[in-house]
Amino acid sequence: MAVLRQSQSVETKHKLSNTLRNWLPILHSSLSDLGEAMEPFVNANPVIEVKSGYEEDFERKIPKKIFSGNVSNSRTEQIEALTIQSRSLYEVLDEQLEAPLFPTPISQEIARYVVENLDENGYYEGDSDEFCQEHDITIDAFEKVRLRFAHIEPLGIGAEDLAESFLFQLDNSEISNEAYPLAVEMINDLQNIHSYAGKEYFSEVMHIISTFKNPPNIEYQEDSSHIVPDLMIYFNDEEQIEVKLNDSYYPAIHIDTSYGVEHDFVSQKIKEAKSLVDALEMRKATLYKVGLMIVEYQYDFFTGGQIMPLTLKTLADEFGHNPSTISRAIANKYIACDRGVFAMKDFFTTAIDEDVSNAAIKEFLTGLVKEESREKPLSDMKLLELIQDKFKVKMVRRTIAKYRKQLNIAGSSERKKLYQLGLS
Repeated sequence: MAVLRQSQSVETKHKLSNTLRNWLPILHSSLSDLGEAMEPFVNANPVIEVKSGYEEDFERKIPKKIFSGNVSNSRTEQIEALTIQSRSLYEVLDEQLEAPLFPTPISQEIARYVVENLDENGYYEGDSDEFCQEHDITIDAFEKVRLRFAHIEPLGIGAEDLAESFLFQLDNSEISNEAYPLAVEMINDLQNIHSYAGKEYFSEVMHIISTFKNPPNIEYQEDSSHIVPDLMIYFNDEEQIEVKLNDSYYPAIHIDTSYGVEHDFVSQKIKEAKSLVDALEMRKATLYKVGLMIVEYQYDFFTGGQIMPLTLKTLADEFGHNPSTISRAIANKYIACDRGVFAMKDFFTTAIDEDVSNAAIKEFLTGLVKEESREKPLSDMKLLELIQDKFKVKMVRRTIAKYRKQLNIAGSSERKKLYQLGLS
């Protein structure tokens, strides 16, 4: 009997995992794309009737408290306050095609040409020789400018191929100085990457490479111009914070059990329909719990403060899952509050370790520069030393330079000149 129970348990677990795998598109999709994600299951099941959640009035679904932070009371502007227009890749790039990376007219023209000749994955495929002939410049001058895209967000954009994209991203990574040469070698030999398994620092390099974006514009490939929030977070009339699911937008599922005959096919379809309902409820329960935890850890933000350092690992530990699983669960999900609409991922920072976030370090770096001596500005090495001492983490000087550029902070020698000129 014990053997029988064990085999039944394994079979049940196997069926459960298969069912969950079938419903993953529903769990991972954005709320605005939920109906589309359900279509394959609905179209293949004659016992399911679905009413779209979009058929009802938008405004009545949103707690009035969320509107309280808006200046205007017009219905149109209130609705617009709860939707966000996603910026396209080209809008994001256009904001970066200026000094200090592209300070001259020709460098800006080259940069624009690179952007105009990106393929669907974000790789550069323009005719550089033709551009150089038309503008009477050398290919070396062109490439010198194009390679500055290594410092452009999203990282890896403007590279000619996957290997160069990874090299762009490598120079902005947290890899150690010791592992860096091996990483370059492995990236330039990606097809034989596992032949380096016996090398020292192989594990570190593989970990770093696994974080790279592939393709570089992957975050912009599924842009949606109209975002519908999954959760509303607001203070109620008793000034208590509330987390409310936007469940009115979920499709309403009706299962037709009135078939006049009993048949295995009908029974199976009814069972699958109930599983679909369960999948939607699982999605709601998971996101609601995430919302509660975001409120717990980011309470200051909802009262007007800043987003605090919070890693996906913290959330994953609470759920008992891997951070990658949680990352997929919150992808394309949004929260509406009286401060606007925010992607769930915005409430989590990329961590250098479990307790310290990039955002916290950048804030500390900015403070150091603000308070530094005008006669002797802090060098990158000194900034590195102070940051490592403050946060008890191991970093490299290259990372400090990267953070400075992202914060639009000049190098120490340039800052000294600016101070002497009274320009900063």
